[in-house]
Amino acid sequence: MKEDYYDILGIGKNASTAEIKKAYRKKAIEYHPDKNPGDAKAEEMFKKAAEAYEVLSDPNKKARYDQYGHAAFEGGGGFGGGGMNMDDIFSQFGDIFGGAFGGGGFSGFSGFGGGGQRRVKGSNLRIRVKLTLEEIANGVEKKIKVKRKIQAEGVTYQTCGTCGGRGQVSKITNTILGRMQTAATCSSCGGSGQVIDKKPSDADAQGLKVSEETVSINIPAGVEDGMQLKVPNKGNDAPGNGVPGDLLVAIETEEHDTLKREGDNLHFDLYISFSEAVLGTSKEIDAVGGKVRIKLEPGIQSGKILRLRGKGISSLNGYGSGDLLVHVNVWTPKELNKEQKDFFERMQNNDNFAPRPEKSDKSFFEKVKDMFS
Repeated sequence: MKEDYYDILGIGKNASTAEIKKAYRKKAIEYHPDKNPGDAKAEEMFKKAAEAYEVLSDPNKKARYDQYGHAAFEGGGGFGGGGMNMDDIFSQFGDIFGGAFGGGGFSGFSGFGGGGQRRVKGSNLRIRVKLTLEEIANGVEKKIKVKRKIQAEGVTYQTCGTCGGRGQVSKITNTILGRMQTAATCSSCGGSGQVIDKKPSDADAQGLKVSEETVSINIPAGVEDGMQLKVPNKGNDAPGNGVPGDLLVAIETEEHDTLKREGDNLHFDLYISFSEAVLGTSKEIDAVGGKVRIKLEPGIQSGKILRLRGKGISSLNGYGSGDLLVHVNVWTPKELNKEQKDFFERMQNNDNFAPRPEKSDKSFFEKVKDMFS
């Protein structure tokens, strides 16, 4: 027996729409193929979660499922998961994996063409694009060479004799609710309503051939590692009068030498000598877009956090930028010569060198709290 959709997502039957989406997103991230490469079990769980979400996120399908269970969709009346591949899932539920950049067709079809036949959608392509921190901060246009299937020149089609050009055939199924007539995708034409009449020698069985194309991808500022963008119609072409698939772009970020990202904020560890902490100094530090110089007052304490407002990453939604947080660390020398050691031994009992934290000198936990507030 098929697993219960609620059990798959780990929710109760009274779960709200938001709770259903949250539960699916958690499962999708847990079993995401990028996190479980080559794991067939994880891939199966990923698909099961997508199937459960497809039904439970639709109020009408959810109501039918709550009343009749899986029997409500026997004979093709519900989820088309059996014919979906991973790209279909990414395309349909793109909002789960990449915010406003998702979306797309369902089960390889995109509406209807002339004469009432379903227009087949070509398969999606997935690529990875590595970005530097500077590119993420400012946004960038990337030109990527992509090998995609396009329709070969000279291909001609004729109406499918099995379905008469409709792309579907009727199917009678016996269920516990009685005899049900459903429409199934025509196996002869794959739902396009057309079959190949003539094709050149360099075309495959679908009349397609591989071509290399340079695609321009506009990447906005503020994207994050693991986010997915979509370039419409730059996937593989579909046979006949179909709609091209999409190019799905997975974002990867290259590690910066000195800056660490946390949301829209950046962190920089600044190490200064004991004498620089005592006397004060100015330092040049890394920031996106170039160097910036900061001034350190005499007597600065190790653990001090300096906030440079607006020097972080631009927000993806366009509302301002994060900050650059400079963490001051006083470097304690590990080896001293005799003269240096004598100096610090003389200072050891000097009252001026005794710690006297003031109320304004916050503890480490208070600094962390302020940093996240």
